[in-house]
Amino acid sequence: MKKLIAALLLLCFAVLPMTGFAADNVLNVYNWGEYIDMQVIYDFEKEFNAHVNYTNFSSNEDLYIKQKANSYDIMIPSDYMIERLLKENRLQKIDKSVVTNLDVLADGVKHQAFDPENDWCVPYLWQTVGIVYDKTKVDPAKVEEKGWEIFLDASLDGHVYMYDSERDSFMVAFKALGCSMNTDSEEEIQAAFNWLRDVDKAVHPSYVTDEVIDAMANGEKWLAMVYSGDAAYILSENEDMAYCTPYQGTNIAVDSMVIPADAKNPELANKFINYILEYDNALRISEEVGYASSNAAVLEELSGEGGTYEGNEAYVPRAGYEKDELFHDASETVRKELSELWIKVKLHE
Repeated sequence: MKKLIAALLLLCFAVLPMTGFAADNVLNVYNWGEYIDMQVIYDFEKEFNAHVNYTNFSSNEDLYIKQKANSYDIMIPSDYMIERLLKENRLQKIDKSVVTNLDVLADGVKHQAFDPENDWCVPYLWQTVGIVYDKTKVDPAKVEEKGWEIFLDASLDGHVYMYDSERDSFMVAFKALGCSMNTDSEEEIQAAFNWLRDVDKAVHPSYVTDEVIDAMANGEKWLAMVYSGDAAYILSENEDMAYCTPYQGTNIAVDSMVIPADAKNPELANKFINYILEYDNALRISEEVGYASSNAAVLEELSGEGGTYEGNEAYVPRAGYEKDELFHDASETVRKELSELWIKVKLHE
């Protein structure tokens, strides 16, 4: 499977010795796991006579903590975390004299509210959160009708995965209840907590992270909450699987390339960003990982006639739907409360 191959390549790449490179030709890149075609990294090294130290984080919060103690030249966090880093003056501006490929960006990812001119961040890949289900086990009409409420359907008891993320899971609950996923209302937070407890009692979901990808591709359960990029891969591997973006709304997430304020090699970092935006490189990355490209031409190519993801309803995120939202940086109080409540959900309290 291509994700296993990618993981093995990354393991091999991580242990290669770094020799013969000056400090100004070493680039430290911090990205999500299984989120790039490693050949793009190798080709960048050859073209720029550079060495890339490529490491992974598992969550935006993990990145936030690690960035305080480590030096990175490129990081690829999500929108709300970029918003927080900007508030704390922990990023530096993109050098647009070097990053000249910004005109390739798709309309759905440009001009975010916290960085309307893309002065501080450059979109990499984007996604929504939705439902993957086995259409031989679950009626598609039922999923479309219920949307997120399908997670309360007791007939699915024991056959459900839910992503182990308080932020994403509370998003599902807020949307199911008709609330904004950025709410700080105590009443709405408690209602969402109760909704998630009801889900826990109704279907006894397995709380998972990236293992959901292969598990659903192998048909191990009937229904799962999944990121759209992972869903695109699942659908490409198993023809029994389908994808639903619930009518109640969902999260649109844009992961973007940023340069930390303390980056040791910003010049090479800007070259890397521009390189990633190039058509061939953006194509290889999006085709490999299944997440929607920020490059408009690549998005059209992969989803169009003859494209790798032609007819794959999970590949291109829904855009322009009024009930969909981007996350904003929540207050520390709200973040702490959601984390504590999520623990209670998983402990069946």
